[in-house]
Amino acid sequence: MALGAACISASAILIQLAGTGPATTAFYRCLFALPVLIPLLVLEQRRRGPRPLRARLAAGAAGVFLAVDFMLWNHAITALGAGVATVVGNLQVLFVALAAWALFKERLDRNFLIALPVVMAGVVLVSGLVDTTTTGIDPLAGIGYGVSTSLAYAGFLLIMRRSAARTPHVAAPLTEATIGAGVTAVVLAPLFGGLQFATGWPALGWLLVLAMSSQTVGWLLITSALPKIPAAIASLLLLLQPAAAMVLAAVVLGERPSLAQVAGAVAVCGGVVFASRATGRDRPLPTAEPVAAAGLSERLRPIVHE
Repeated sequence: MALGAACISASAILIQLAGTGPATTAFYRCLFALPVLIPLLVLEQRRRGPRPLRARLAAGAAGVFLAVDFMLWNHAITALGAGVATVVGNLQVLFVALAAWALFKERLDRNFLIALPVVMAGVVLVSGLVDTTTTGIDPLAGIGYGVSTSLAYAGFLLIMRRSAARTPHVAAPLTEATIGAGVTAVVLAPLFGGLQFATGWPALGWLLVLAMSSQTVGWLLITSALPKIPAAIASLLLLLQPAAAMVLAAVVLGERPSLAQVAGAVAVCGGVVFASRATGRDRPLPTAEPVAAAGLSERLRPIVHE
């Protein structure tokens, strides 16, 4: 999950370098990822069999939320500025934790509750909000975009986690979600500034890199990890993205982080490590292969469970 967060941390930089609109960016990052994901899906199905229709439909529905997240996040950055939009757009950790507790009865670990305010404070520092006085061109609309982005992201993570947990597949749910996101981007394009099919280079090159690094490698790692850890911890681990993005921005764009941003990065990483390690000690290991577990004798099952 941490490696996946590191991969998707380059998304904002690549989107900025591409300079395309929200719907265009969402569509092309999905389109360019499919030639890699579809062969992986075929190979995976030959090895592990097809996924149930219900699981495939759920992954497609998760893709709808992902597309909305992509497009609203771009608008939040424009309206609020990058600093505030980063903070508001990362509220998904609150929504995921509360939804997992309310809907799926997942216990909120005490160490998670201790780490959460530390991590959120770190996100505020990393975003640069403390060091800037600008409030963007439309703060009220930006807050709406940012909160909506967090809700869409939380919906994607929760639905995707449930879909991936039903089967041992990794490439299949991500491919289905990517197709759902691409189709949704086309359908909703008129509401988000339109879709520019005639996009030239170097914009397409940056979108291709975005598709390979984030939409493919990054989300393959995240999808494989989602069913194995609690939803709240998964969402918290994804907050490593702003800290990693700060390092990448310094290398690629020449941005130099302030002392407050460095302190925020330390707080984010430290809080995530504390919450994830503490929860991991209290949580039983998941059964990776239900078929293999079913082949064990009744006498051995209690031992395996413990």
